[in-house]
Amino acid sequence: MRTKSGQKSRASSQQKLKQFKEFFPEVNEIRDPKLADGVLKTWKLAQERSCWNTYDLQHIPFTLLVNTRRTLLEHTRSVTDMAMAVARQRGDLNLDYVIAGGLLHDVGKLLEYGRDGRKVVKSKSGELVRHPVSGYGLTRETGLPLEVSHIVISHSEEGEKVKRTPEAILIHHCDFIDFDIAKRKQGK
Repeated sequence: MRTKSGQKSRASSQQKLKQFKEFFPEVNEIRDPKLADGVLKTWKLAQERSCWNTYDLQHIPFTLLVNTRRTLLEHTRSVTDMAMAVARQRGDLNLDYVIAGGLLHDVGKLLEYGRDGRKVVKSKSGELVRHPVSGYGLTRETGLPLEVSHIVISHSEEGEKVKRTPEAILIHHCDFIDFDIAKRKQGK
């Protein structure tokens, strides 16, 4: 027998997963339903462990390194969309892994970033553990394939120490295309 609080909690959990599906419609392009569900569950887990509510998620900057109005959600979708286009053009990459890796490459930023009043800053956790590492941990905890976790941990400077898979190379370059353009627009 289920309790009302248990039903409410389950409904709330389903509502959060639905919200992330709306934030990231690219998840519908993943053919493996277990992988698609794991992507959504990873974002949900990251939000639960962070200080961010659903409204905040739509306004977090994608980087603290340059002054930009581009949000983490916009950046994540842009990287994913660029990577999907390249993967489809090439035809020799695992598209499900590309999409999942693109959607999750910065999921650890929910833990890396915190608040100081109304300002977004590096959190205590973020000072000690960068987002590729915390994101990797989240993907392992939600049971995603190691290949997807590899994309998450190797998309940034941490990836210079490992041999990236072709899918990880793609996400790495799409991520830096978006970052470098934001940096150039700022005049740096």
